[in-house]
Amino acid sequence: MDAARQQIRVTVGTDPIDVAPLVSEVARADSGATVVFLGTVRDHSAAHTDITHLEYEVFAELVEPKIREIVDDAADRWPILGAVVEHRSGRVDLGQTSVAVAVSTAHREDAFAAARFIIDELKTRAPIWKKEHWPGGSEWSPGS
Repeated sequence: MDAARQQIRVTVGTDPIDVAPLVSEVARADSGATVVFLGTVRDHSAAHTDITHLEYEVFAELVEPKIREIVDDAADRWPILGAVVEHRSGRVDLGQTSVAVAVSTAHREDAFAAARFIIDELKTRAPIWKKEHWPGGSEWSPGS
């Protein structure tokens, strides 16, 4: 795929993630499929049943290039037309989106596969630390 024709953006920040602009950003006339994955904060984990919020420690200057590398890897495998990845840092409350991946391609199979690859690789390769909070305590948890 011609990199100049792809719309790719990776952002890490404290602002809440608004999904509608992500979908618009990857929309193209030659795209027949857009897949969006949203990772949201739930009220439990394997270790705790009363999570109140998460806290992400992210060094954007390290994480953004790593996520871009992951998106580039996906673009080498699938004909991505557009891809946007946003990840939160700092406090993220229950129900809020902590990570969003939007991918557009000509066909749905490629869009689903590329989006899944991006989120799965992000969780294993990006240096992001997550702290779970509950009433009376908190601890760092593996994974993003």
